[in-house]
This record gives sequence, C-alpha cells and structure tokens, in this order.
Amino acid sequence: MDVTNKRPGIMDTKALSRRIEKPIVLVGMMGVGKSSVGRRLATALHCPFVDADDAIEESAHMTIPEIFDSFGEDYFRDGERRVIARLIEEDRGCKVIATGGGAFCNEGTRKLILDKAIAVWLDSDIDTLVERTSRKDNRPLLNQGDPREILARLRAERHGDYSQAPIHVMSGKGPHNETIDKVLRGIDQWL
Repeated sequence: MDVTNKRPGIMDTKALSRRIEKPIVLVGMMGVGKSSVGRRLATALHCPFVDADDAIEESAHMTIPEIFDSFGEDYFRDGERRVIARLIEEDRGCKVIATGGGAFCNEGTRKLILDKAIAVWLDSDIDTLVERTSRKDNRPLLNQGDPREILARLRAERHGDYSQAPIHVMSGKGPHNETIDKVLRGIDQWL
C-alpha cells in the first residue's frame, strides 16, 4: 500500500497508538531517514524508539564498520538478525525499530519482521539518498566505489525485498513531519 494521505488528528494518533500491538519496523535504503523519522514517529505515538544499528554496536562492542572489516558482511547480517529478533520480542506493544539498509534483504530477518511486526518501507529517490549518506562516513558498503552508482545498484537489487513490506512511504527532501504523517496514515489504514 503506497501512502500519500495526510496525518490523522492528534486524538486519532493517540487512538492509533493504543491499537498498535506489535513493533513498527522501518526498512529501506541507507540514508532514507529510518532513524530520524523513527525517533519522531515514536514521539508522536508516545512509545519507545530503538535503532537496531546502535543495538548491534552495543552488543558487539564494535562499530558496524569494524564488524564488516573484521568479520565480513555475512557475519554482520547473522548478528543483525539476532539483535532484531531480540528487539522485536522485548516489550511487546507499540515500539519503533529502525533497521539497517540491508536488514530486510536477509530472508530470515525479513520473515521475522513480516511475521511479528508492522513493516514500513521508507523509500527515497537516488539524489536524496546520495545527499543524506554523504553526511556520515560510517557506511561500509559506500566505501567500495562511487556512492551514487552503489546506491543506485543497491536500490535496484533490493526493490523486490523492500516491496514485500505492506506499507510503502516516500521520504522526500521536505520536512520529516510529512513522512511521519504518511507513515501514521499507512499504519492506520493497515490496522
């Protein structure tokens, strides 16, 4: 379901929060705004927010680039799946979890999220992704060549996986509040 409608009113947001019985998991490309939108979405719904990448780094006592460099992507994805499973199982009810860009592309992680959470695919155009990812240097997959080409390739490769999320929201260059409004409407319609 692609979402373009406006946000429910304040009273509707409170009612929506009470209807949410499982975590909301934000999926999509790196740089799409999962963490920043997730924090604001959690605030709007009066529920906790967790960034899966932060939880992974805390569990591993290493940064994500260090994990990639030391053990490789397969090792990282296995740990990522286990951490996301723990985050989903903890504190049932309304919670917002932001995942890493490749998390939903792992078949086991995707099945877990689709079975036990509300998956929301945040999507953006390539120009927006390039601009946003250039703000940080902690993206191991972008250190392997031209970031625009890598992002375009990854976006094309991952489209089929991301499209399995029942809620699809475009996150553009405008304020995050516009994206949050669309996410809230999408969840409301999906429930």
